[in-house]
Amino acid sequence: MTGFKLLARRWVLAALALTAAGTVVGTPARAATLEEIKARGYMVVATEDDYKPFEFLEDGKPTGFDNELLVELRKFVPFEIRQEIIPWSGILAGVASGKYDMALTAVIITKPRMETLAFTTPIADATHFYVKRKDDASIKEIKDLAGKKVGVQTGSAQLDKLPELQVMLDKTGGKLGEVVQYGSYPEAYQDLALGRLDYVVNTIINLRSLVKDKPEVFELGQAVSGRTVPAWAIKKGNTELVELINAFLAEQKKNGNLAKLQEKWFGQSFPDLPVHFEP
Repeated sequence: MTGFKLLARRWVLAALALTAAGTVVGTPARAATLEEIKARGYMVVATEDDYKPFEFLEDGKPTGFDNELLVELRKFVPFEIRQEIIPWSGILAGVASGKYDMALTAVIITKPRMETLAFTTPIADATHFYVKRKDDASIKEIKDLAGKKVGVQTGSAQLDKLPELQVMLDKTGGKLGEVVQYGSYPEAYQDLALGRLDYVVNTIINLRSLVKDKPEVFELGQAVSGRTVPAWAIKKGNTELVELINAFLAEQKKNGNLAKLQEKWFGQSFPDLPVHFEP
């Protein structure tokens, strides 16, 4: 892959808005065992601010699928949950290093990530698709992506799984074009709309939300990966905390709230999600 470019993420205003809304930003924290979390009286979860429909800001306040589940999680656990909303680029490293107790965001389960992280029960199906400009007649199917410029988020599973798209292109003699990395997906979508990119790769859930919001600008393409699923991430070895969060998710599934929130935010529920997923 050539032409990699990193764009800085503009998130300061969002962080200030969250501070005004009472969200904890910048609180020192370390990953701890469940026993230690109970003893200190709180756990710290890290979320994003610009990953619709999982997590985003509306009128300066965090909302979306994960944030609605966070409301229920606070009722379930016997301790306080402090939320830090930060750029995606710092979330997984923060959990792996022990700065945060959990990444309460849609983290795609991959083998490399399983080396340092443990994952909860999957929360959705997030197979990767491409999206293009609606008026771009040059792209009709996978083979037409050959040689074209693609946008993805820095440090994302979508970036890591681009070789799967290359395998698809190999079948028609095509090659992956320039790959441009972005700090956040809204930046990539903006460049796509302006013609600076030819297509963007993201999960089916995120792209359906994008096309629903701007059907006159964007058009959903085809799958460019095998099945992928997101889950919440916890530092590897913190088994008791994983079990507690899985118990919460099992309750949400049993009482129907998980399916309700999936329908609300994703347009469909996922009753066949595995309890454990091996990529």
